[in-house]
Amino acid sequence: MMLPDLSSTTVVLTGACGRLGRVVTQHLVDAGATVAGLDTQEREPLAEGVRLFTADLTGEDAVVAVFDRIRAEIGSVGALIHTVGMWDGQPFAETSFADWNRVMQVNLTSAFLTFREAARHMQDTGGRLVGIASRQGVERGVGKQAAYSMAKAGVMRLVEAVADEYEGHITAAAVAPSTILFGEEDAEVKGVAVDDVAALCVYLCGPGGSVHNGTVLRAYGTG
Repeated sequence: MMLPDLSSTTVVLTGACGRLGRVVTQHLVDAGATVAGLDTQEREPLAEGVRLFTADLTGEDAVVAVFDRIRAEIGSVGALIHTVGMWDGQPFAETSFADWNRVMQVNLTSAFLTFREAARHMQDTGGRLVGIASRQGVERGVGKQAAYSMAKAGVMRLVEAVADEYEGHITAAAVAPSTILFGEEDAEVKGVAVDDVAALCVYLCGPGGSVHNGTVLRAYGTG
């Protein structure tokens, strides 16, 4: 997939230091974007030129503050790609309330807070919001993954609601991968290559993304 020209766009990327986030970061740099990476802590250096900001994206005050800081130090936000997430599978009857809340906070609360703050910063200029859903959210819940399935379905509904409210001004969409394959260690596993997921995320930030408002793009690869 050919990358769009994002040379005039500042993109906020959450989960920038994660396995998916690092690949998305490189694709954004290749597309010419100015990248503000968000993560809970500084880890190995990201691609050259990427600014890294640290924040707890499950905390409202922290998210508000970091978006204000990005605007002050870099400029207007043109797009958000939210890759923060976690998977936790266990028998339903053994899922504690704390386990449930943790999965919801990391996968769904962080999406709500970052989408909301990005939308506030895009009120005058418009922009793109991109979330990561999952096959479990699109098709059906999976046993021993109740919290995760619910959270990812919630991300989809969030995208649809925001897309409807800001139609014509802010575009919201999501990519729903099956199992993401990160390299040779996944050679025997069916799924979708991480580069393909990253390319879709970056594509949605470009001009072509405008036609996908409210859309959840399925990225299942080989299954």
